[in-house]
Amino acid sequence: MIPIRFERGVAGVTSAGISPLLDGIDLVVFDKDGTLIDFHAMWGGWALELGRRLDGATRRPVSGDVFAAIGFDPSSGRVGAGGPLATGTMAGIQEVVAAVVRRWCPSVAAARRAVETAWFKPDPVAGAVPVADLGALFAALRASGRVIAVATTDHREPTEATLRALGLRGDISAMACGDDGVGVKPDPAMLLALCATVAIPPDRTAVVGDTPADLAMGRAAGAGRLIGVLSGLGGRDELGPLADVILPSIGELLVPSGGSRRGGAGTGRC
Repeated sequence: MIPIRFERGVAGVTSAGISPLLDGIDLVVFDKDGTLIDFHAMWGGWALELGRRLDGATRRPVSGDVFAAIGFDPSSGRVGAGGPLATGTMAGIQEVVAAVVRRWCPSVAAARRAVETAWFKPDPVAGAVPVADLGALFAALRASGRVIAVATTDHREPTEATLRALGLRGDISAMACGDDGVGVKPDPAMLLALCATVAIPPDRTAVVGDTPADLAMGRAAGAGRLIGVLSGLGGRDELGPLADVILPSIGELLVPSGGSRRGGAGTGRC
């Protein structure tokens, strides 16, 4: 297990610039893909390229079955909220792909070779498109004395690379990733591990995410605030039953300088 790293952020500074939705909250835990960065930009292109490679490696049209199994619509380029591509680890996605390819190949060995030939990791930097002004938001959160953490099913190495490329890693006090051995969403263990690491209880913690798994993790752990965002995979119908509030994106958590303090469009329990 890779330990969750913690560095205490700035404390004791005014909370001006932060939405009142975070009043009473000391720790803000963000999902990564779909919440901080555009999920479809990162994973849609990867899925299409993987399908092309698998078709070539097997010399069979396996990509359609692979897309269906992992929860990807090639016609729209969008990823389904509940499928393995949305909620699984890279190892788990690879297992799903391998199971599909085995049905197409004459032997298990042939299927294994095809998957090994086609498999590749997405570029964590080139595909990272921020959904909002993350630098401004994170700076305001830290200035308000709040601690920032990230909980993602993606592996630690690409997560670190993405956040460093975006200039955000120094603002993040703790991370829990899919290969850290602390559970994966919606298991509350991931959030509880983060809370324990930074010594902030769940009821003083907000979970911000774009999928039901993000919010279910928070609810099971007893998080004090559950904020759904529409910038990723989940829609109002999926997020509404779990969220305390739904926002267009995390950009709504930042109040412009000189502006009125508001929760942003789409606030209110759905």
